[in-house]
Amino acid sequence: MEPARDGAKLAVVLSMFQRHDATDMLDPKSDTESDLDTDSSRPLSREDLQSGGRRDAYIRKMLGNDAWSDAQLQKSLDRTLRHAPPGDVWIFAYGSLIWNPLFPVAEERVARVHGLHRSFCIWSRLGRGSPERPGLVLGLNRGGNCRGVVLRLAEPHVRDELALVWRREMVTGAYRPTWVKARTQHGVVDAIAFVADRRAAGYAGNLTEAEVAAILRTGGGFLGTCSEYLEQTTAGLQARGICDQGLQRLASACGCTS
Repeated sequence: MEPARDGAKLAVVLSMFQRHDATDMLDPKSDTESDLDTDSSRPLSREDLQSGGRRDAYIRKMLGNDAWSDAQLQKSLDRTLRHAPPGDVWIFAYGSLIWNPLFPVAEERVARVHGLHRSFCIWSRLGRGSPERPGLVLGLNRGGNCRGVVLRLAEPHVRDELALVWRREMVTGAYRPTWVKARTQHGVVDAIAFVADRRAAGYAGNLTEAEVAAILRTGGGFLGTCSEYLEQTTAGLQARGICDQGLQRLASACGCTS
């Protein structure tokens, strides 16, 4: 498309996700806001994932009714674990879980999943964006295949650690936790993968590469910028011998150094 039309289309896309209701407007430098200040980004930590009134109040204020309750998170986790094989649990990592898993990883293997591909298709209005200017984070979208990493979580830690993973990945229910067959050099393992829920409000749809790059260049929240997220993911994949040409093109367009 022509640049002018690209810009006009992008403006329309972003305006669809602007929020102006009271739940999205923070009082200047309130106590809750200062804990998760969007102007002083920092890496996600285990403490961020712990249940707590201040954290939850911030998320509720920013995301309103879009934020999942503890009861919703628990129901989703229970439903997923009903189909778990006995013993340890594997998680398929394709984005930030590769370079910042935040749970005790007993083993990792490079793996490929068929029928799904890595895509910047999930809006971020908190960690990597804001209600007024949402960013994008990765999801697994249907079609193609994806190379990533499977991370093994030892059986004694499964339920407690997955509860934190759910608090990280399922803040708004933008994903469908799905059991997939992940192929590794040592055989196939059943793994949990967070697949984009195409019915969810947070699903960004099929944006063009140019549109994605424009959003990644400007998006940022309390966890950092979208460009940093892209750069760290690309570096994490490259460190494991994985080349994602689509991410590399985006990294070049965004001026990333990896």
